[in-house]
Amino acid sequence: MLQRRTFLQGAAAAGVLGLSACATTGVPSKARVLVVGAGYGGATAAKYVRLLSDYQIEVVLVEPNSAFVSCPISNLVLGGHRSLEEITTPYDNLVRRHGVRLVRDMVSRIDPAKKVAVLASGPTIAYDKLILSPGIDLMFDRIQGLKAAHDSGQILQAWKAGPETLALRRQLEAMPDGGVFAMTVPEAPYRCPPGPYERVCQVADYFKRAKPRSKVLLLDANPDVTSKGPLFKKVWAEQYKGIIEYRPQHKAVAVDAKTKTIKFEVNDDVKADVLNVLPPMRAGKIAVDTGLANANARWCHVNFLNFESTAAKDIHVLGDAIQTAPLMPKSGHMANSHAKVAAAAVVAELRGWPVNPAPMLTNTCYSFVDGKNVIHVASVHEYVPAEKTFKTVAGSGGVSSGPNELEGIYAWNWARNIWADSLA
Repeated sequence: MLQRRTFLQGAAAAGVLGLSACATTGVPSKARVLVVGAGYGGATAAKYVRLLSDYQIEVVLVEPNSAFVSCPISNLVLGGHRSLEEITTPYDNLVRRHGVRLVRDMVSRIDPAKKVAVLASGPTIAYDKLILSPGIDLMFDRIQGLKAAHDSGQILQAWKAGPETLALRRQLEAMPDGGVFAMTVPEAPYRCPPGPYERVCQVADYFKRAKPRSKVLLLDANPDVTSKGPLFKKVWAEQYKGIIEYRPQHKAVAVDAKTKTIKFEVNDDVKADVLNVLPPMRAGKIAVDTGLANANARWCHVNFLNFESTAAKDIHVLGDAIQTAPLMPKSGHMANSHAKVAAAAVVAELRGWPVNPAPMLTNTCYSFVDGKNVIHVASVHEYVPAEKTFKTVAGSGGVSSGPNELEGIYAWNWARNIWADSLA
């Protein structure tokens, strides 16, 4: 493994990482899969391509961060129930146990015709197959003044777990008792449908314990709660009565960081002490720049049998970046499921084997309504050949009857298990 790391470092320094393409006739004798992005989708895909190929296919994983930080569970950091360290996992095992070649960098450009990716630092990497898991980008330009307010640190999103999660937590801690926290929700689709509703529970739980005169305003561009609505509303009415106020059909269009004001398309302005404004979202920049965002210039259409982009051959797109199938959420668990189907298909195609004609996906989204009690929604999705898409299996999954501590134990174990599945 040391030799592999040395090779990467030396090749990157020389600017010639993988310049020569793999064999193009028959099954490549030394096939290379390039994975871009090491979140729930990319990390899982990198590991499973190695596993499913019996460690015969080379995998190069490009990721700028030194460790994986989980977006699911990160709202607990805002509520003061978990630390950022507890939801952080290094990538070491992908390298040490599975022989994945990790490159700490970003891909600045992809040439689908030449099958080459260009790193931000300059070197190029050739590939036979590219698995792209770019996550989402926030469309700051859709809300006037938000980009400047974000860059100055005044109005944060914390929708990518990490330092910004801690910064938003510090804003909550600094807020005086009796203050107001206001959060906006963009029109669906967006990353993690229940995420905003879980977040206001966590903030309200913190206020209930530490700042009991404070309030939470949830300003939703959607006509109603987009996930687990009856369950969340019941919690708000019973557990956070007088703390959380929910206002649907509030589409944010501008912010004023100096006056701490949110302006809306129709509704009156709202002022608050801490603003958490989520703009609309789209597939990550590299997907857009490569021309893969062919669904309203925001999301990526894929062939659901193997997750290959409909815009570029041999590029497979995973996770939140895709234009999803009916009732398919943009969630971490779903990205993990995408990755396994795509990894199996990529290995099959490189080996000249038939692709599984009937893949299945599973998904569970847990939401902590305080430090211990949890509600969930779960589903199973099957590929329907006649319609070339995934559909939920009748009778699969469902939602909790109500929040309880046992589901809190399940939720934390789910997190540890899926981190191990992706990274161990």
